[in-house]
Amino acid sequence: MKKVTLFCLAYCFFGCPLVLAEGVSAEIASDTCHPIPKAGIPQYVIGYGSLMDEASRQRSASGAAEAVPVRVQGFRRAWIARGASIGFSTTFLGASIDSKSVMNAVLFPVVREPDIAIMDARENGYCRVQVSKNQIETLDLSAVPDGEIWLYATQQQNLASASAAYPIVQSYVDVFLAGCLQIEARFQLEGFARECVGSTHGWSKHWVNDRIYPRRPFIYQPKAGAIDRVLNKEIPAYFRAIRIE
Repeated sequence: MKKVTLFCLAYCFFGCPLVLAEGVSAEIASDTCHPIPKAGIPQYVIGYGSLMDEASRQRSASGAAEAVPVRVQGFRRAWIARGASIGFSTTFLGASIDSKSVMNAVLFPVVREPDIAIMDARENGYCRVQVSKNQIETLDLSAVPDGEIWLYATQQQNLASASAAYPIVQSYVDVFLAGCLQIEARFQLEGFARECVGSTHGWSKHWVNDRIYPRRPFIYQPKAGAIDRVLNKEIPAYFRAIRIE
């Protein structure tokens, strides 16, 4: 572990992004997957899976509510991130570097001093890689902020497609697409949720519906109907193949 110092310098359009400078001590792991952010530079993260959802983001980064919709060039979102090998597991969304690919996502500030380390721990099967401003198009007409911008790309040893033992699970799909629907409604971006599905690769018939009440899912997931309609429209063959678990 290497000690760095952190403080929150100023508010901008996104809120107050984390800035590294002299002041408050915090520990951030320094390794090839989690480089130390540069001192004096605001920090941002691109979320493309569960981090699309506001509640999910805020569990790890309390200032992440002020996310804006973006498109990111050079990364391919897919069901490629294999979960833990112990117990019942799943395949998560991941991203890989691909110069020909584009995906929609959200961009949010890292506000509190420990949040980079918390995000790194949460995304422990991923490497935090830097994204340049010219790879990002904002969809709300705002400027891409100055600072270091990060995206969590799947580690090579965790790359694998969905399978019977590691299926796609509906509870995770729900978090992802509920976030896409939130952004679509908040920014009046018609088709944003459909783009989330369309720019995601690796959909599979190894897909289980693990909702708490799969036949009455709206009790625990109010957006279940809207999510199902998007899936049925965009990937009908895979949607029809989902099995209840």
